[in-house]
Amino acid sequence: MTMNVAAKAVVLLSGGLDSATVLAMARERGYECYALSFDYGQRHRSELQAAARVAAAGGAHEHRVIKLDLTGWGGSALTDAHIAVPTAPTTGIPVTYVPARNTIFLSLALAWAETLGAPNIFAGMNAVDYSGYPDCRPDYVAAFQAMARLATRAGVEGVPLTIHTPIIDMSKADIVREGTRLGVDYALTVSCYQADTDGKACGICDSCRLRSEGFRAADVPDPTRYLRS
Repeated sequence: MTMNVAAKAVVLLSGGLDSATVLAMARERGYECYALSFDYGQRHRSELQAAARVAAAGGAHEHRVIKLDLTGWGGSALTDAHIAVPTAPTTGIPVTYVPARNTIFLSLALAWAETLGAPNIFAGMNAVDYSGYPDCRPDYVAAFQAMARLATRAGVEGVPLTIHTPIIDMSKADIVREGTRLGVDYALTVSCYQADTDGKACGICDSCRLRSEGFRAADVPDPTRYLRS
């Protein structure tokens, strides 16, 4: 069966809990999903294997991995081996923030979406239980969407892009509950900022803390494999 072009969507897929849930939400809404991941030199490269697992299990029509090198300028604990991943809560924007990462990722997703004739991008930004990254806020998403509608042939010709961020105002517990309802297998996912090559989590970074607290608050068993377990 051929789907309507309007039902196509590019889904940013990191391999973590949030993006796995967003893929499931997009699929439930009837979108034909084209999953897009990035090998950008991140410390936690096991998330790429997780993304492949999630894309296959989540029914993505296609999954592509784009290779970038954001280690060229570093500036983040995720792309610079000389900067340690913090293991205690910090104030302000943490060093795990990767400069302009979501802008880079959304720009490439936009290019693929326009090539596909897909007027939809799904992304897992969250502005509730998150690390305070500036490119996860609703105002940022709205500004990028406005830019995309001005800067593309599709937008000029009357097919404006919509960026869907269905979990942006959800707590981590609510995200876990929604994914559980949709049948997401969170054992396939990797969220840790310094997971080992097998995808085992450190259990002490900010991402691990948020994930663990989300499962606990949702009263859902946490399937995360930890290094110390």
